[in-house]
Amino acid sequence: MSKEQAQTLGEQAYEKAMKYELNYGCCPQCVLATIQETVGIVDDQTIKASHGLSGGGGLVGEGVCGALSGGLLAVSAKYGRDRDKLDKGRYMNNFKKARELTERFRREFGGVTCKELQQQFTGRTYDMWDVGEYKAFDEARGKKCAHATGTVTRWVIEML
Repeated sequence: MSKEQAQTLGEQAYEKAMKYELNYGCCPQCVLATIQETVGIVDDQTIKASHGLSGGGGLVGEGVCGALSGGLLAVSAKYGRDRDKLDKGRYMNNFKKARELTERFRREFGGVTCKELQQQFTGRTYDMWDVGEYKAFDEARGKKCAHATGTVTRWVIEML
């Protein structure tokens, strides 16, 4: 695929991932489902397994942003080490790509954890397990999380 084709596909994937996040939530699943539908490489079990990564892991906000987690899983689905190759080296190319994605995300969004993004997007953090707090977060963030989800998806498509 040419660079131009990858960019066009990336823009289409951005829109789809953003729509999924706005309609269904769970940013890692939205990234992975869009990548699956756009270029393959991701299976249904990976999408299912990513569910608990939303909201920084278990909706606690302290871990990596779910959109970034989904992107890292997609990159690893393509470049990561297979189970039968655990004894065949570190597969540093995958770590380099994951680092590239993580650093680009940090530069673009001002952090990598869910709480860092909450702060960047809304000026404060939220308890996602409190119904009122979650509603306040949902209103305050607007389309910012969806934009992050779409952006990661676009970048990953272009990286693959």
